[in-house]
Amino acid sequence: MPRRAEGPEGAVDEGRASAFAARMRDEFPGFDILPKHGSALQRAIHTALVIVTFGGMRTYLTRYHTVLFGKLWVPSSWDALPDDDRYILLRHERVHLCQRRRMGDVVMAFVYLIPFFPLGLAYGRARMEWEAYTETIRATAEVRGVAAARALRPEIVRRFVSPDYGWMWPFRSTVERWFDAVIDGLDDPTRGDKKGDGD
Repeated sequence: MPRRAEGPEGAVDEGRASAFAARMRDEFPGFDILPKHGSALQRAIHTALVIVTFGGMRTYLTRYHTVLFGKLWVPSSWDALPDDDRYILLRHERVHLCQRRRMGDVVMAFVYLIPFFPLGLAYGRARMEWEAYTETIRATAEVRGVAAARALRPEIVRRFVSPDYGWMWPFRSTVERWFDAVIDGLDDPTRGDKKGDGD
């Protein structure tokens, strides 16, 4: 049976992430955080991804966090993540739960997997991940400042154009423009001075 994901040595998480997870459980009935380790379904997904990406995606079980059927499946690295990292990840995954609520499981799966092509030009998947990664960028800026959010650029762009998501939108310049537009729209909550203040 899957178990609730807990902190090191079985301690229940405390802090911002724990509070946000509790709010998510209130907002999305049935939501829970479960470990990928030990799940036959998650191992099967991992194997399928290795095959269809010609070995390019081998970190599904060890690095990626996945919303599936209203649950968040997490790798073993979840146990060691700092509270702020968990909070930022939960902000991202909440977007996918909202998408599921809007579309339902069947439509969401179709949009995520099929148009325009399952690999190489997955417009539906790219649009859904743009929405979720926009929240990742915003959450990072809120917690750590805009400079930290801006530093995510190489890794987030890489994910869109690499086997990690099946080369979902392999047009690097388009992804970079999207990322830069999100950054341009941010205010830095860690700065005491805003543009124009005190001048």
